[in-house]
Amino acid sequence: MYVIGIDVGGTFTDFVVAQEGRPPRYFKTASTPNDPSEGLMTGLNDAASAHGLSLEDFLASADMIIHGSTVATNTLVERKGAKVGLITTDGFRDLLEMREGLKEDRYNLRMTPVEPLVPRYLRAEASERVLADGSVKVALDEDALNAVLDGLKDEGVESLAVCFLFSYLNPAHEDRVGEIIQAKFPGMYTSLSSQVIPQIKEFDRLSTTVINSYVGPVLGRYLESLQERLKSFRQAGDFLIMQSNGGVAPIEDSHRLAVRSILSGPAGGVSGAAAYGRLVGASDIIAFDMGGTSTDISLIEDGEPHLSTEKFEGGWKISVPMIDIHTMGAGGGSIASVGPGGIMKVGPESAGALPGPASYGKGGELPTVTDANLALGYLNPDNFLGGSAKLQKDLAEKAVAEHVAQPLGLSMLEAAEGVSTVVSTSIAEGIRLMSVQRGVDPRRFTMLAFGGAAGLQAGKVARQLQVEKVIIPAAAAVLSAHGMLSTDLKYDYSRSYPAALVGIDLDSVKKIVANMETEGRNKLLGQGVPEADIEISVSADMRYLDQIYDVNVPLPDLHQDPETLLSQWAENFHQRYRELYSYSQSEQEIRLVTLRATVVGRLPKFDPPPLDSGNAKTLKEKARRSIYLGGWTEAPVYEIGDLPPGSLVNGPAILESDFTTVLIEPGDSATIDPYGGIELKVSLEATGEATDRAATATDRPDPVTLAVVEHRLESIALEMTEVMLRTAMSQILNSSRDFSTCILDADCQLVAQGEGIPVHVSALPVAGAAVRDYFGDSMAEGDLFILNDPYFGGSHLPDITIIKPVFHEGKLLFYGVNRAHHSDVGGGTHGGYNPRATEIFQEGIRIPPLKLYDRGVPRDDVLQMLSANVRQPENFLGDLNAQIGSVMIAAKRIAELLDSYGAGPLLAAVEEILAATERQVRQFISEWPDGVYHGESLVDDDGFDNKLIPIRAKVTIAGDSMTIDLSESSPQVTGFINSAYANTRSLAHAAIMYIAPADLAKNEGSMRPVE
Repeated sequence: MYVIGIDVGGTFTDFVVAQEGRPPRYFKTASTPNDPSEGLMTGLNDAASAHGLSLEDFLASADMIIHGSTVATNTLVERKGAKVGLITTDGFRDLLEMREGLKEDRYNLRMTPVEPLVPRYLRAEASERVLADGSVKVALDEDALNAVLDGLKDEGVESLAVCFLFSYLNPAHEDRVGEIIQAKFPGMYTSLSSQVIPQIKEFDRLSTTVINSYVGPVLGRYLESLQERLKSFRQAGDFLIMQSNGGVAPIEDSHRLAVRSILSGPAGGVSGAAAYGRLVGASDIIAFDMGGTSTDISLIEDGEPHLSTEKFEGGWKISVPMIDIHTMGAGGGSIASVGPGGIMKVGPESAGALPGPASYGKGGELPTVTDANLALGYLNPDNFLGGSAKLQKDLAEKAVAEHVAQPLGLSMLEAAEGVSTVVSTSIAEGIRLMSVQRGVDPRRFTMLAFGGAAGLQAGKVARQLQVEKVIIPAAAAVLSAHGMLSTDLKYDYSRSYPAALVGIDLDSVKKIVANMETEGRNKLLGQGVPEADIEISVSADMRYLDQIYDVNVPLPDLHQDPETLLSQWAENFHQRYRELYSYSQSEQEIRLVTLRATVVGRLPKFDPPPLDSGNAKTLKEKARRSIYLGGWTEAPVYEIGDLPPGSLVNGPAILESDFTTVLIEPGDSATIDPYGGIELKVSLEATGEATDRAATATDRPDPVTLAVVEHRLESIALEMTEVMLRTAMSQILNSSRDFSTCILDADCQLVAQGEGIPVHVSALPVAGAAVRDYFGDSMAEGDLFILNDPYFGGSHLPDITIIKPVFHEGKLLFYGVNRAHHSDVGGGTHGGYNPRATEIFQEGIRIPPLKLYDRGVPRDDVLQMLSANVRQPENFLGDLNAQIGSVMIAAKRIAELLDSYGAGPLLAAVEEILAATERQVRQFISEWPDGVYHGESLVDDDGFDNKLIPIRAKVTIAGDSMTIDLSESSPQVTGFINSAYANTRSLAHAAIMYIAPADLAKNEGSMRPVE
C-alpha cells in the first residue's frame, strides 16, 4: 500500500510515493496552469508506471493521497476569483476599500491603492446593529435584506460574503442572513465572518471573509474537476487537501474554508522540515527554502512550526492560523545590479522562468545569483536540473562583467563573489529580523535548507548568523510534497472574548473552550479518527492594556482553583512576553483577547528507513572542478547518492545531485546522515565579513562591503521599528504607526532609517545634535536621553524623542533614535493637537535634552515628573518603555556590527554609503535645468484668523545643487500650525524623497546637495 504526496507548483508538480519500510520515491512533471488536475493526473500515471502498475491499480493501492496546490493562492494573487457580493452593517461597506489607513510606502505619492476584491457596486449594506457588548441595538430588517440580495443576484454574483460588526460576540444576525441566502439561492457559496473567523478586529475579519468567498468557488471547481477525473478509477484511501496551518482536511472542508488553503504548498515544506528534524534529532530549526524567485523562511521550535494569524497575500490580509512564513525577494533568479550611487544590489527583481538568468540562453541579459554561482564554478553547466537543461557559462560571465563588475571597477570574479555574498547577507538579515519578531536567538537553532538554490548559499547564511549546523535533506528538491506525508488532520477554532484577566468570568471562559473542544472532537470522530488519536491544545491571545499585537500563551489547567489558575495564567503571559521582548510590564493590566483550540487527528506516518551504511571511509570522487573562493582552487565533486551514511567530506568540495548542489567552503565539513541527507558543520571563525577587505578607516571600502553594511544598518533600523510596533500601548503608535526609528553617526548624520513618518526623520539629526552639544563629553555608556522641545530638534510637543549613544572601546560612534507621537504630554487637551493653543505652553510639557538613564540606571525622578503631567500614566510609561526597548536593540545590534568589522572599516563604509547617496541625488538634480523655480501652497486658516496662510518656496537649481528658500512664507500665526527649524528641514527633505528615484537610500547623503 502506498501514501502519495502531491505538490502542484507554478512550474513543476512534485510527487512523493512512500511505502512502509522502503525509501520514498520522487517524481516531477510539468505543471499545467490552465487545468492543474491535468498535470497531476499525468504525474500519477508516471508514478504508477515506475511502480509497474496501471494507474487504476496504483490508486487502488493508495491508502492516502495528500494534495497541496497553488490554486487558491494564484486565484488571489492573479485576481481571477469569483464575482463576490458583500453585505456589511449599514454604513460600513467601504471599510474594504479604506483598509487600515496606512500606506505601504509613505514616500510614494503616486502609489496606486490595492483594488478591492469586491467593487463598490457589489458592496451592499444591511439594516442591523450589534453593539460591542453583543447586545442588539437594531434588529435585522429582513425585508430590506431580501431586496439587497435580489439586487446582488441580478448583478450576477457567484458568491456572497457577510460581515457584520461584533458578530464574533453575537452571530445571530449573520446566521439568519445565511439561512435566508440558502433559502433564496440554494447552493450559493456563502461565507459568514462569524464562521470563517469569529474574532475581534473588523478589517481582519472582513478581509479574510471576502477572500474566502473570492477563492472558494474557484478552488471548488478545481476539486470537482479532480474528483471527476478520479471517479473512473478505484481509490482505496482518503483524498486530503493540505492546509496553510500545516495540517490536512477532507475536500469538503477545504472547499468550505478555502482561505485556509492559501500558501498550503510552502506549508508542506515547513512541515517536511519539522518532520526531517525529528528524524535526525533537531527540534529547533530555521527552515530556509530558496527557489528561483524567492526565499521562504520559517521557524520551528520544539519540533512545531511557528504559526501566525496575520499574513498579507496579493495585498490582502489573511487572519486565520497559518504556518508563519516570511518571503523575501532573494532567489536563484534574483537580478544583480549597481545603483546610481555605486552600491551593489541583489533582488527583489527576478529574471523569472522566461527569459530567466543570462546563462539559460533564452534572451535574458541581466546577471542573476545563478549566473554568479555558475561563473564561480559552483554549478555544473551540463547537469542543471538533472541534465535536462544546460547552462551557458560564457553568457553568465558576460552578464556579470557588464552589469556589475565594470560599473564597480571589479574583476568579473570579484563581482560574482560579491553577488553571492550580498544575497546571503540579505537572507541572513531577513532571518535575523524574523527571529527578533518571534523572540528567538537564531544561534541556538539548526538551519534546514531546501529548494533548488539553497545548497549554495546555506553555509554563507549560517555563518553570518553564527549558526553552526545546516541540514540538507535528501528530499530537498521535493520537500513540500514530502512534508505532506508528515501531516495530520488539523482544525483550528477561535472565539474572541475581550476581558481583563482580573475579574474575568471563568465560567464563560470554560464554556467557550469546552464548546470548541467538543466541536473539534466530534468532527474528527465523524471522520473515523479513533478517540485515542485525537489531541487537543488550548491557548489564549493576550496583551497588556491597550496594545494591539497579541501574544499567544498556552492555557493552564482550567479545573484548578480560580486563584491558582489566574496566577499561573498571568505568569505564563509575563514569561512569554519576556521571551519575546526581553522585559515584561508586570504593573500593567493584562487583557484576554481570543481563546483558541487546535484539534488534531493523528494519521499514520511513513518515515524513510535508514540507508545501508556501506563503506563510508572510501569516498568516490565524481570529478574535480575549479571553484573560486577569493582565488581559484581545485575541489573534488561528489555525487550525493553515491555517498553512504557516515561519509565525511571536508571543504572545499562540491556535493551535487540531479536537483541539488551544495558548496562546502574551506573549514566546513559535511557528513551524510542515516537517511541520505547532508549535515553541514559550519566553521564560525571564517565569518566572511569584510574585516579582511577593509583594514583601516582611510581605505575606501570595497563594493561588497558597502552593500553588506548597508543591508545590516537598514535591518537594524527595521528591527527597531518591529520592537516598537509590537510593544507600544497606544493605538496612535501600534495601529497608526506614528513613530520613526533611525541610526545616527557620531556627527549626528542620518545613517539609516526604519519605517517612519517623513516629517520626523530628517529632524532627528537636529535632535541628536542638541543632545550632543548640551551634554558633550559627559555622555557615558549606559546613558539614555529624552526630549520633545521643538527648539531642540523636536517636531511638536507630543513627539517625544529617545536617544541612545553607542560607544565602542570607550568612543562614541553612533546613536539609536526613536521618535514617537504620544497621545498625551499634558497641556490643554488629550490627543495629538490642541487646536485652541495660542502658545507652546498650552500644548504640553516642554522637555529640553534630559538624561533619562544615567550609566544604565533609570532616572526615576524624571520618569515620575513626566508621568505626573499626563492623564494616563500607565499608557505613557508603556509607550516610553517601547521606545527605550527599540533604541536598546539598536545599541546591541550596532555593537555586534562593530565587533564584526571594527570601528575604522565600519565608519569608512558608512561615509561611503552616504557619499553614494549624495552622488545619486546630485545626478538627479543635475538633470533639471538651472534656474529659479517658485511654488506656493495655501493653508485655509490657523483656526483663529479667517484668512489664507501662504507657504512660498523658491528653489534654485545650480548644477547638481539645490537651494530651498522659504523666507517669503507667512510669518508666525496665532494658531498651532507654526513649524520650527528641525520640522521644516525634515519636510524639505521629505519633498525631495517624494520625487527622487524610489530606490534612493534615505540618509544624510540625500540632504548634502540641498541648502
